[in-house]
Amino acid sequence: MSDVAAINQLVQKRIELKKEISKIIVGQEEVVDQILLSIFSGGHALLVGVPGLAKTLMVNTIAQALGLDFKRIQFTPDLMPSDILGSEILDENRHFKFLKGPIFSNIILADEINRTPPKTQAALLEAMQERAVTIAGHNHKLPLPYFVLATQNPIEQEGTYPLPEAQLDRFMFSIKLDYPSFAEEVEVVRSTTTDRQATINPLFTAQEIIDFQQLLRRIPVPDNVIEYAVTLVTKTRPDNAMASDFIKNYIDWGAGPRASQNLILAAKAHAAFNGKFSPDSEDVKAVAVGILRHRVVKNYKADAEGISIEKIIASLY
Repeated sequence: MSDVAAINQLVQKRIELKKEISKIIVGQEEVVDQILLSIFSGGHALLVGVPGLAKTLMVNTIAQALGLDFKRIQFTPDLMPSDILGSEILDENRHFKFLKGPIFSNIILADEINRTPPKTQAALLEAMQERAVTIAGHNHKLPLPYFVLATQNPIEQEGTYPLPEAQLDRFMFSIKLDYPSFAEEVEVVRSTTTDRQATINPLFTAQEIIDFQQLLRRIPVPDNVIEYAVTLVTKTRPDNAMASDFIKNYIDWGAGPRASQNLILAAKAHAAFNGKFSPDSEDVKAVAVGILRHRVVKNYKADAEGISIEKIIASLY
């Protein structure tokens, strides 16, 4: 199949996928879109939202529709790295045997990642980066495709271990989950308080998703679009000549080169989802907030004046 035909097939598959997901998930179109952009771009995502917004249900539904294995790990202060990676035990023949932890799945929901100590956070982040774990000197490959969706509760910060900027940077997207609209909440209550059970049909195989990920990598990008993405990221750095006075006033730290790479990868996926064979600057703009939100650090002045990170990013273009 040619790449053009494959992109057309991806457009059709995405429409079917959204329809399948909507059997269970009401609304949250933008959130679902960004999660799918992450998965097909081969990145991970951080989901920030208050409890009770069906984050687990959403990830489980998407995993089922994609035909992938799904595991949920609840992060707690006493969780150890071996609890998620696995450990070696002595079997009945006195040989060491590796027991795989829950991280050996296609889609991992790392629930409340900021509730666990840095040692356990680091174990997960190594697996995200390397797509492998090392136990007792042995390297164990993780199943592909591999995608981590970590959640954070933005309200309760008591007893949490905030992710350092270097670790936040490992996430392709930071996705903000808001309350549903009144009409959506009415529909949620109507559909979840009966005995009706919706069945989700898997639409992909793991290999098909890997093939689509490779297809997106092959999409050509014009030089001016790459320069536009790098310019956007460069403008977030307050000590750079390209930065505006607004950025210099309200930003402590700007985004690094990984943001530029992720902007282009996500723009390729966004273009392909919309039937385009090459991304343009509008595709970069469409994904910019999710890519930059967690990579740009506001200063105390921005907090004092109530200036949101979204407003700061909007000033870049």
